[in-house]
Amino acid sequence: MSALRQEMLKKWLAGLSKFEFDLDTLQAASSDASFRRYFRVSESNAARTLIVMDAPPEKEDVRPFVRVAELLRQGGANAPGVLAQNADEGFLLLQDFGNTTMLQGLHAQPTQTDAFYIRAIQDLVNMQANTPTKGLPAYGADKLLQEMNLFDEWYVGRHYGAELTDQERNWLDSIKGMLIQSALAEPQVFVHRDYHSRNLMLTSAAGDAPQFGVLDFQDAVKGPLSYDLVSILRDAYIEWPEAQTLDWTVRYWEASRKAGLPICEDPGEFYRQFDFMGLQRHLKILGIFARLNHRDGKAQYLNDLPMVLRYVRLVAGRYIAFKPLLLLLDRLENKAVKVGFTF
Repeated sequence: MSALRQEMLKKWLAGLSKFEFDLDTLQAASSDASFRRYFRVSESNAARTLIVMDAPPEKEDVRPFVRVAELLRQGGANAPGVLAQNADEGFLLLQDFGNTTMLQGLHAQPTQTDAFYIRAIQDLVNMQANTPTKGLPAYGADKLLQEMNLFDEWYVGRHYGAELTDQERNWLDSIKGMLIQSALAEPQVFVHRDYHSRNLMLTSAAGDAPQFGVLDFQDAVKGPLSYDLVSILRDAYIEWPEAQTLDWTVRYWEASRKAGLPICEDPGEFYRQFDFMGLQRHLKILGIFARLNHRDGKAQYLNDLPMVLRYVRLVAGRYIAFKPLLLLLDRLENKAVKVGFTF
């Protein structure tokens, strides 16, 4: 944060008459893959800490965050309360959910893994069943395609310095079309778009039933039912055996039916939709992580590429229509693998 921006932030906080802050306690809380940064500040009586979002207006707009937070809270989700806002300068004052992400909780309390995921799945079902979607953009074909094209531009072109052959481009176009068609055929509900272990904050004490607060929802859309489930179960930051993923997916399917969500009646078909949606998402993520490194200088995201690639290969190896994607990956990585197709 520049000295000028820090002074702007402190001046704004000092002018909030409903609060008395100890500005000496202002310290960095976290940052994310965007240009947003977060700070924690204490009230003078030390009764509580609050979070300040710093989103430079030339880079980010805080208004979508405010709108979606209100939609989530209307539906009963545990989104942070927006206590004050200065949209013109790009500052928000938010409820503080603490320091512990779900991911950190999973590492610290491995015996709670199933409880954490069951809670996150139930919260997701409730969010999808109860969050209004009025005013949210549709997760349409153009957006889905634009996201997957990041794979071509940044992962293939920039990360590997490779060019797609005409045949590879035709193959990819066909695969992208299949993935888009599957996504649009799913029931369309509230989609967080980054519902994963780094964006769920563990708000309960160790030993208590897990409770989560949800963050980073400003890009929410109305879109495919399976999208957020893929985000949490095929998370780019933590990996589980396929049998465990399948078990949690079935639990989600059962909870969704109980909640009255329009999920398909055949769990096998839903798992296919889940696979296809995951492939769309992970092609996008490969492009985004490559872009974060090559454009934004955030090299730490390269550490997460191997896990995302394993997800891509898992699904591409399961459906014969995706074999060309495996061939492309093999060319990029200069290796060959034996593939057994099941569908």
